[in-house]
Amino acid sequence: MRESKLYKALAQLEINFKGDIHIDDATRLIYATDASAYREKPLAVALPRDAADIKLLIQSAKANGFSLIPRAAGTSLAGQVVGNGVIVDISRYMTQIIELNTNERWVRVQPGVILSELNKYLEPHGLFFGPETSTANRCMMGGMLGNNACGAHSLVYGSTRDHTLEIKALLSDGSEAIFGELDNESFQQKCVQNDLEGQIYKTLNEILSDPINQQQIRTEYPETSIKRRNTGYAIDLLLETLPFTANAPKINLSKLMAGSEGTLAFTTEIKLNLVPLPPKAKALVCVHFESIINALKANLIALKFQPVSVELMDKTVMDLTKENIEQAKNRFFVKGDPEAILIVEFAEADFETTDQKIAAMESAMREAGLGNHFPVVKGADMTRVWDLRKAGLGVLNNMPGDAKPVPVIEDTAVSPAVLPDYIREFDAMLSRYNKKCVYYAHVATGELHLRPVLNLKDPDDVELFYTIARETALLVKKYKGSLSGEHGDGRLRGEFIPLMVGEHNYALLKKIKESWDPQHIFNPNKIVDTPKMNTSLRYAPGQQDKTINTIFDWSKDQGILRAAEKCNGTAACRKTEVTGGTMCPSYMATRNEKHSTRARANILREMLTNSTKQNPFDHPEIYEVMDLCLSCKACKSECPSSVDVAKLKAEFLQHYYDANGAPIRAKMIANIIQINKLGSIWPAFTNLMMNNPVTSKVVMPLLGFAQERSLPTLYKTTLDKWFKKNKPVKTNGRKVYLFNDEFTRFNDTNIGIHAILLLTKLGYEVVIPKHIESGRTYLSKGFLRKAKRIAIHNIKSLSPLISSENPLIGIEPSALLTFRDEYPELVDAEMRPAADHLAKHCFTIEEFLSHEFQKGKFSQDFFTKEKREILYHGHCQQKSIASTKEALNILNIPENYTATEIKSGCCGMAGSFGYEKEHYDVSMKVGELVLFPAVLNASSTTIVAASGTSCRHQIHDGTQKDALHPVEILYQALR
Repeated sequence: MRESKLYKALAQLEINFKGDIHIDDATRLIYATDASAYREKPLAVALPRDAADIKLLIQSAKANGFSLIPRAAGTSLAGQVVGNGVIVDISRYMTQIIELNTNERWVRVQPGVILSELNKYLEPHGLFFGPETSTANRCMMGGMLGNNACGAHSLVYGSTRDHTLEIKALLSDGSEAIFGELDNESFQQKCVQNDLEGQIYKTLNEILSDPINQQQIRTEYPETSIKRRNTGYAIDLLLETLPFTANAPKINLSKLMAGSEGTLAFTTEIKLNLVPLPPKAKALVCVHFESIINALKANLIALKFQPVSVELMDKTVMDLTKENIEQAKNRFFVKGDPEAILIVEFAEADFETTDQKIAAMESAMREAGLGNHFPVVKGADMTRVWDLRKAGLGVLNNMPGDAKPVPVIEDTAVSPAVLPDYIREFDAMLSRYNKKCVYYAHVATGELHLRPVLNLKDPDDVELFYTIARETALLVKKYKGSLSGEHGDGRLRGEFIPLMVGEHNYALLKKIKESWDPQHIFNPNKIVDTPKMNTSLRYAPGQQDKTINTIFDWSKDQGILRAAEKCNGTAACRKTEVTGGTMCPSYMATRNEKHSTRARANILREMLTNSTKQNPFDHPEIYEVMDLCLSCKACKSECPSSVDVAKLKAEFLQHYYDANGAPIRAKMIANIIQINKLGSIWPAFTNLMMNNPVTSKVVMPLLGFAQERSLPTLYKTTLDKWFKKNKPVKTNGRKVYLFNDEFTRFNDTNIGIHAILLLTKLGYEVVIPKHIESGRTYLSKGFLRKAKRIAIHNIKSLSPLISSENPLIGIEPSALLTFRDEYPELVDAEMRPAADHLAKHCFTIEEFLSHEFQKGKFSQDFFTKEKREILYHGHCQQKSIASTKEALNILNIPENYTATEIKSGCCGMAGSFGYEKEHYDVSMKVGELVLFPAVLNASSTTIVAASGTSCRHQIHDGTQKDALHPVEILYQALR
């Protein structure tokens, strides 16, 4: 009944609402979780375009009795944006930087501005926003304000609250208010206003003027020396302002709104203080330790030398980074298996001072018997170290099984001086329950992210979840710390606020909530009146997971359901073209949560967990959310939890087809090699039929392809036919086997010819062994059983031939990398050793040539000395499964060739995706983000290079410029 009334109200509201309102089941399920352990299905999801839309929502909420839950990127760890009201997602439209004043060093922004994008915008002005979270490339200023976020450099820059100057907000009656600094006279004038804003000031004045309240606040709140304190509303901070404390700063209620988690008012604009960019002479010392306690002791020594940051990673976090493709590359500074590493950062005006401090700190630590390895990292490699540290939260879900390091007490902050004693007591408490813990993060300011390993599907551990939280709260109280340092109270810690600040002060917090929001419209049951912290969890206690039969082998993840559950919601997939990366192309194009990697994992987890169907994949909601997945594979490497949605999508499609039948177009694309085989009998006629303006108008709609596209043409012969007629003369050089993939064989044959001629010229004997297609088209369209048969055939055919001495090399990355990526998990267990052997000795042609050149097998003398500039775009699967580094290496082999990589993500074509009429617009939008502008802005003499066949086609369609494969460029550069 309630939902029926709500939907009528929302339908009425939509008449004047400029944004989007969603009431469909799939969207509501996608927004049922954030990055926390909680799950609650909202009534609806609204995406307002502006403050006027939010005002309409407030008016409707008041009239119809529903709540509004403000949400930005959804990275909250304490369940702040989970609830059964209407989620109000400001992340899609309210993303403008409104005003910048460089003289006064402030910026005014809408709440959906991403931190990294803001700092990129500010960088040319020599300014930035100081607090920098590990989620900087997707977290938004509204969310940072709501949680009073800090980050790794809070030792220097403090919290978001410290840099919030003014807030424009809508109050619970729909009126607008601006909260900024007030002198005594202005404050008293506010207190006598006859409106809701006046009532807010009047209530605060009554509370903070009362001597008993003052004494209780000063006695019970965390000690003021702790920089990271965010328990409850910040009335302790307001108390230390005018008019309540003499000779103090002026009162500013934006400081109260910081950390209020959207429970008091709805922020529409934020005015932020800016600081100068940090000194350039920066360095990291990554100190290795044999115990956590020794690292905590060493932290106190490090602090004596005025670092700008000290961060900790424990062995569990570091071990889990080994399992992530991208983060494994960032472990270059790790020696052996230390129990803990302190990352100590120094930033000074010159490197002489930096180096002196580093030397003095190392000497002091060694003298104290602390630390056994002190690698110093400078320059670009510092980013790699920080990327490893920032991945900490995400990689924790790589821990196999249902027991995971869970968010429960990960935000405690005490004085750094007592941190070793606090952790000793904490460890003793965990030992009583026979539980282990993960330790990482901000030791410089006394905050450690503590994550006990618990199975929240187990009812016993669900009770322990509560017990550990309560006992830790008591321990934090003993050390006069804050239970919440930067992640907020939310659903997770709100229950313990009375314990942390005392019942008297808790009553004051409730009074403040009532004065701001008497109908509890804004984010109810957070901070005050929170339900028991171990209820409404993502998993039902005692949940029995089904055994789901699959074609891929998911045993590494203990089943496909657990593979989907690895997504912990940290939203690393919500990257943009500005912040960089490849994951997730469709999200970058649409900025729609529904098209994020997180949404796809969430909807699959929801359906596989709760489906009552015999085939749990048989749900159109999954199909709808998976539809815009380009299967780029970026998530496999860029997602810290290594959630491989491309693999999940392929598995889903096969089972969905089993229940619903496969579309004709999908069958045709999967079987394109058979079509090309027929077409290659008379290639000229086939090309004419497919691309003639007259016939293509008939053919393209019939195929379900976009008429704006040009189809790939067939070469005048196939590569195997050419090779048979023109087989190069054998040499005494190393034998290499060339994989004649389905794209090179029929379409890009000239590239295959040039590759063979290049390899021969460089002294290699090229052999095309007997094999069939890679199966890439079947995998991409979800025909896994057929792909499995192809994999088995190729492994049997090629495994006996291939070795370290005689590798298999391939031209098309998506085809060759199938051997490394999918084959080992597609075949049955008895064939896996052969699949692994083959995978180990398969290389893209760029990898092979790069390695051989570095070994001195051939030299620059083979190539021209002409000067050329090259712009290179890497294939998505190459970026994920392999690397684009080798392609750049070989393009720079000729002495005067200079190749640089376009900082693009996916090109947008993604195999057949960009040809399909319903995907054409998104495909082109992806290309327009970075790739097309980079190509169009290049000089006419610059060579454009791309390894992937679909990438080259997309570049042609989007820019009318031709891109060459790197081997074509090297072949043309031969003397």
